[in-house]
Amino acid sequence: MNLETNKVIASKTQEEMFKFLTKVENYEQIMPENTDKFEVGEDSFLFSLKGMPEIRLKLQEQEASSKVVLGSTSDKFPFTLTGNIVKIDDNSSEVQLLFDGKFNPMVAMMIKNPIQKFITTLTENIEKL
Repeated sequence: MNLETNKVIASKTQEEMFKFLTKVENYEQIMPENTDKFEVGEDSFLFSLKGMPEIRLKLQEQEASSKVVLGSTSDKFPFTLTGNIVKIDDNSSEVQLLFDGKFNPMVAMMIKNPIQKFITTLTENIEKL
């Protein structure tokens, strides 16, 4: 299951946005309002939204200033969340989130809308930074 957000403009340079997204503690600032739990580990964070199971995302991959990949640590809920960052000018960058999950069709159908809403909220909050 592949989902993506609209591209949003962040008031941070490409380098600043990259540094923001590679620090797992910063994700608390862009989480939805219905976040029940948020705990930071060394290179990961654990979160849960109201009515949803806890999910741990771990920093998996980085491409200098342009890409940050977080991956789920759960075998039951395997997915990656990729942040693509493109320089616009000296003061701003464009950010898009891509969700890639490996789910059976029944599970995909049930979680598609909540996941789309979640990643859209993340990008909307990035835009407000």
